Amino acid sequence: MNSPIINYDETSDTLYISFIPNVKATGIELNDHILLRIDKENRQGVGLTFLNYSILIQKADFGPRSFPLTGLAKLSDETRELVMEIIEKSPVKEILSLSTFTPSFSEAIPITLLHLPQPA
Repeated sequence: MNSPIINYDETSDTLYISFIPNVKATGIELNDHILLRIDKENRQGVGLTFLNYSILIQKADFGPRSFPLTGLAKLSDETRELVMEIIEKSPVKEILSLSTFTPSFSEAIPITLLHLPQPA
């Protein structure tokens, strides 16, 4: 696979990462700041969009910053399974590391750690 195409729009503070350019894609809102673009037919990630990028990459006090994937709860079971499959394989997994936050034994919240370039 070729290297992803990365574009940062300073005016809107948005980072665009394209893995497969010029492919029809469906946008999946993983949370308020992360949009995953997927090719449903071929079951692959096409790209990622990060809104408020400079906030997403700010350093945290205790290790790397993680973000809840709140948008997964809004998806059908079938679409959620597809999205999880795509997140867990290349090239998406090089950008988003999937993990779980467990505030209690009965609750599991999917979260992601971002591996993103610093804006120029």
